[in-house]
Amino acid sequence: MTARRTITKKELVLRIAENTQQKQTVTRDIIQLFIDEVINELARGNRLELRDFGVFEVKVRKSRKARNPKTGAEVRVPEKRVVTIKPGKKMKEEINRHAEAELAAELAASAAHAMGAVAPAPIPVNDEDAPKPGPTGPEMNR
Repeated sequence: MTARRTITKKELVLRIAENTQQKQTVTRDIIQLFIDEVINELARGNRLELRDFGVFEVKVRKSRKARNPKTGAEVRVPEKRVVTIKPGKKMKEEINRHAEAELAAELAASAAHAMGAVAPAPIPVNDEDAPKPGPTGPEMNR
C-alpha cells in the first residue's frame, strides 16, 4: 500500500492556478469563496448537491448517555449537528480505480518477490509519483 499524505489548500491552489493559468492569489480567493459558500449553506441547514462529487448534508446526532472511561461515571453527550457526505458517482469510480491499480501493483510485486525476481518500479498514479528527470548535459558533471 502506498503512503498517504495530506494535501493542503495551498497545494490545491498551486495546481489549479497552474492548470488554469490564473494567478495564485485569484485562484486562492475563488477557492476560499467556494469553501465559504459551502459552509454558509450547510450552516443554514441546506443540502448541497455537487454532481459527480457528492451530497453534503447536516444531520442531527441525538443526545446520548456515555461513560467516562477513567472514572466509569455516566455522562450525558448533548445533541449536535454533524456534516455528512455521500460521495458522487465520479468520486466513487475514481477512488475505486486508484484502489484497483494499487492492488494490482501490490499483487504483481508480491508475486515477483515470491518467484525471486526483482519487482518492477511502481507505475505512477499521478504526476507527483512519477520519477523526476535527472540532470543532463554539462550539469551532470557538477
